[in-house]
Amino acid sequence: MSTAGLAAPGAYTRFASGVLFALHERAKGHASVALRERLERSQWHTRAEIESEQAARLREFLVEIGTRVPYYRELFSARAFDPARVVSAADLRALPLLTKAEIRAHAERMKADGHGPLARYNTGGSSGQPLVFYIGKARKSHDVAAKWRATRWWGVDIGDREAVVWGSPIEHGTQDRVKAWRDRVFRSTLLPAFEMSESRLDEFVDWLRAHRPRMLFGYPSALTYIAQHAARTGRRLDDVGVQVAFVTSERLYDEQRAVIAAAFGCRVANGYGGRDAGFIAHECPEGGMHLSAEDIVVEIVGEDGEPLPAGRAGEIVVTHLATAEFPFVRYRTGDVGVLDDGACACGRGLPMLREIQGRTTDFVVAADGTVMHGLALIYVIRDLPGIEGFKVTQESRQLTRVELVSGPGFDDALVPRIVAGFRQRLGAEVEVRVERVAAIAPEKSGKYRYIVSHALAPS
Repeated sequence: MSTAGLAAPGAYTRFASGVLFALHERAKGHASVALRERLERSQWHTRAEIESEQAARLREFLVEIGTRVPYYRELFSARAFDPARVVSAADLRALPLLTKAEIRAHAERMKADGHGPLARYNTGGSSGQPLVFYIGKARKSHDVAAKWRATRWWGVDIGDREAVVWGSPIEHGTQDRVKAWRDRVFRSTLLPAFEMSESRLDEFVDWLRAHRPRMLFGYPSALTYIAQHAARTGRRLDDVGVQVAFVTSERLYDEQRAVIAAAFGCRVANGYGGRDAGFIAHECPEGGMHLSAEDIVVEIVGEDGEPLPAGRAGEIVVTHLATAEFPFVRYRTGDVGVLDDGACACGRGLPMLREIQGRTTDFVVAADGTVMHGLALIYVIRDLPGIEGFKVTQESRQLTRVELVSGPGFDDALVPRIVAGFRQRLGAEVEVRVERVAAIAPEKSGKYRYIVSHALAPS
């Protein structure tokens, strides 16, 4: 692995990671330390070895849920599916795709008989229907281990000073004394992404300059807002010592990567996953978006639900092998991506994603039914002068709303240009309403989304 330019963690970081965090995870009943050590060995196995190991784990997982989980006992019986005969991930095609609606309808029967403690979680519900699901200790341990492994690829570790720019109600709703103590010990500070006002952005820049974190973690949109604010107000952030900015939970656009990297003087590492689907993939310093293949089987499927080969874009479907107590088998994420069948220069045998194109709701549909990525509309707006922020909401095939935050250099004559550009892509008869606003409101989670389409509903 290339680690050029990556400084080794200090003595406190080594103690926090090697001793304190290990004790913390043991106290919670998590096997994260042993799992991370196992993952750091298996990542160097060949692609064929990883596929073989994954198939063996998949078979064990399916046998277990076919025995212990009422929902899957009935499903396997109805389909005459024998999990003991599974020899590769391709055998999953005999099972149906798992939708959010199916989980909502059968959540109690998806819990394993004799399950241990299950934590209740829910997705943000950007589609209007939050998903309630459950996670056991095995799943938590595997997620922690996978993320931990990927963090260490970049020469940083648990215990290095970290700024987390996040907006999830889960994090903000658990700021009790135990968590506050834990964050102090592991030197992780939460900067709430719910509000990106000028005064709050000033506070963030002040904190970053005073505390000099080695790593950042957050939404690409939120880190971009901070970076742009610092540049706009003439304050440097490239001298505070940030080594890497980890971004996740939204699509990372090339422009955001460039802005963040320039402002903080660091590399940007893209990550992909979710509370429901798990820690799916992470970028290494050589640029490969590696899948956590030891724990997760990833398929790319077309509109007909059939798997697609590498190089073809389709919906990302995951089977998480550490979810036996509340299984996720062929779970439809609602995200669109492309598999890569190449090898990474880092030498890891882990398979890769070539692209993560965004959520299905990041796509728009023209009046004639043509589906296109939201970038088709973003390109109309992003390079126009005087536009400091925007959000596009496709209410229907007949109506699209554009919210604009304008600044110096904005000319009202640009509005007809935006309308014309949108109609050229969506259809001449489409109504395009452009609204000037003081600020773009974040989602309930704290994320900022450029494109939201209600015309192409997620599955």
